[in-house]
Formats: sequence, C-alpha cells, structure tokens
Amino acid sequence: MNPGDRVRVDRADRSYEGVLLPSSTDEQFVVKLEGGYNVGVDREAAAVEVLEEDVYDIDGSADEGEDGSTVEFDEELPTIALISTGGTIASTVDYRTGAVTAQFDAEDVLRAVPDLAGRANYRGRVVANILSENMEPPIWQDLAEAVREEIEAGADGVVVMHGTDTMQYSASALAFMLETPVPVVFTGSQRSADRPSSDNVMNAVCAVEAAKSDCAEVLVCMHASESDDVCALHRGTRVRKNHTSRRDAFETVGAEPLGEVDYDSEAVTFGREYQQRGESEVDLELEPALEDDVELLKFTPGMDPAFLDVAAGSEGLVLEGTGLGHVHTDLIPRIEELIADGTTVVMTSQCLEGRVCDRVYDTGRDLLEAGVIEAGDTLPGTAKVKLMWTLENADSVPEAMETSLAGELQARSTPWN
Repeated sequence: MNPGDRVRVDRADRSYEGVLLPSSTDEQFVVKLEGGYNVGVDREAAAVEVLEEDVYDIDGSADEGEDGSTVEFDEELPTIALISTGGTIASTVDYRTGAVTAQFDAEDVLRAVPDLAGRANYRGRVVANILSENMEPPIWQDLAEAVREEIEAGADGVVVMHGTDTMQYSASALAFMLETPVPVVFTGSQRSADRPSSDNVMNAVCAVEAAKSDCAEVLVCMHASESDDVCALHRGTRVRKNHTSRRDAFETVGAEPLGEVDYDSEAVTFGREYQQRGESEVDLELEPALEDDVELLKFTPGMDPAFLDVAAGSEGLVLEGTGLGHVHTDLIPRIEELIADGTTVVMTSQCLEGRVCDRVYDTGRDLLEAGVIEAGDTLPGTAKVKLMWTLENADSVPEAMETSLAGELQARSTPWN
C-alpha cells in the first residue's frame, strides 16, 4: 500500500475507511477519514486492505484520470468565470508539515465543490496560488486584468477565490480599478475543506448565485452567521474581517450588507441601493495604475514622532487617528514637514463606526491647516488602496479622497443596528 490509496483498516473491534496519508514513522500510518479527521494506527495492531489504488496524489488532490470531474456546456446556463488566487477555500493539508497550504487551481475547486455543478457553465483560471498574507499590489493588477479578460470573453459573472485575511484589500482594489457591467464576487473560507466545519461549499455556492445576479459591483460573499443558512453580500469597499476564525467574520461597517443569498432557496435579495446591470454608462473599463509607495500608520498614545519617518519620501501616508481623526500635537510639525516634502497625508479613524471630522477640536484644525486630507468614514485599509489608485488616476487627489468613487465613502454615518 502507498500514500494516496483508499484503504480499510480493521483494528480490534473497530474498522476505518479512508485515504492513506504519508507518515513520519515506520511504526504507524495515518488515514484520513471521510469526515475529514485523521486517525493514527499502529501497524502491528491492524489489518489493512487496499480498496482502491492511487485515489489521491501525494498533495491530497483528487486524481483526474478517466473518472475525473468534467463540466459540460449548457447553452441555457450563464457562464461564470472562476478565478483562483489561493487561500483557504483552495487549500489542502501539506502532509510534509501538517499545515494548511494553497494547492488547488480553479479546476480543483469544481472537483472539491460538486454542488457547483448544474448552476452555471464555468471557465477556470489561476492568477496566483498564494496564501493571502502574501498578496501584493502587482497581483491586484494581474487579477483586475484577468477579470477584464473574462468579462470581455463573455462571462456573465466572475467569482474570485481568495484568502480571507487580505480579501478586503483586494476587493477594494478591484472596485477602484474596474468599472464592471457584471458582478465580481470575492469569496473564501475560514476553515479548510478537510474540516467537517468548513464553510467552503456554502460560500462558493452562494458566490456563484450572487455572480448570476443583476448587481454590477465588486462584492464579498461570506457566511452571515455561524449557521449554514445565509451568506451576506458586502460592498467590496465597506467590508472588514472582524474575527480571526468565525465563519461569519466579515461585516459591512457602518451599514447593513447590500444583500444576501439564501443557501437553501438560492434566492439573492438586496436590501439597499446598488449598481445594477445595464445602469453604468461604461460597459467595461479598467484603470489598473497604482502608486505602491503609500504607507498606513496607526497612531497610539506615546508614539515617537520618529515613527512618521517611515513615510519620509513616500508619495502617500494614511493615518489611523483616534476618535474624530486626531494624533498627539507633538506629531503635527512632522506631519507638516512630510506634506511640505510632497507626501499626501490622509486621515482616517481607528473607530469602527463614524467619520473623521477635524473641525471640532483644536488638534483637528491644526491638522487641516497642515494640509491633512479627511477621508470621512472610509475604512483605513480601503483608504490606503484608494490613495494608491487616486495618486495615479485622479486629477485632484484631495477632491477624489473626499468623494465616494466606489461606495467607500458614505454620505452620512448613522447607527443601523
């Protein structure tokens, strides 16, 4: 028997069936059960029967072979482009280290989530195969170009498989770079596919249903609660990951989500105003240029003004100030120097709700006099991405940063719950 074989193990009064995994010792072997858990078995204490050879490759991906999954074209179904960048939704276990690692390409997602069959015709492509902490602005540009190409080729919607840790940044980037006539839906999973509690199937299914909707915006589709019932649809520039591991980690900040997808009924509904197919004056437009020399810095009590030197010579700096957008008064002279040297400085708030208003207190007025630009209630991460984009594409950076370009800046900040 070899790793990848499907086996039955009889030990004492118990039997197991699963896939044989590589083992680090000669005394034991490991079997991955159908439920996703692994069991270790002493070789001398068990009888093993090989049920099927080479079902899985060493990396855990299903062997395509003659029995591999295929998707036939159906003229009555919409065409959805599946674009993979890696992340947990496209991850498996690295049996060398025991850690979760990005392994699958977009075609593997279809094999891993058979529930997607019959919902659409699919085209798959891989832009990157990374965990999301390794995401970089050049990959945003590659991703935006890939989305544009898929839409030009006739895709009725696009689903981007992405790691959750930096998904909000990538969604913001595409929202600014891309004028889209169809839904572009980011989705991922908090828990890998080999875990029984994985959210990958529901998130992928709901994302495809959202990509078939009439919402022509960049969205993030993730669990709305810990239950497998509804996925929330968040505007790409207003969403934030607010929990490290919960399945409902993503929230729209300062408002309700744009809509939701009911997992059982497959119904897609919207509760707020959104851009619909056919409403945009531009069918498809891509402006991918980004200024990558932009920093994001969080102010904390007692911060040495020297920390601002990280932005010395850079094109832009986004500050996370306290409350209405404040920093210690000792930092203001250094901020003024940065602005005088050509660095655009934008102020956001560390608060999860509300907006910057530097006209209330003396510190804020001093910041405005120094040349700091207010970002309203734009989220700090979104503000960084927006500044990267506006520095390359806007006629007036201050005017653009104070104007809502992709729903990132709300007209009013009001409690909604």
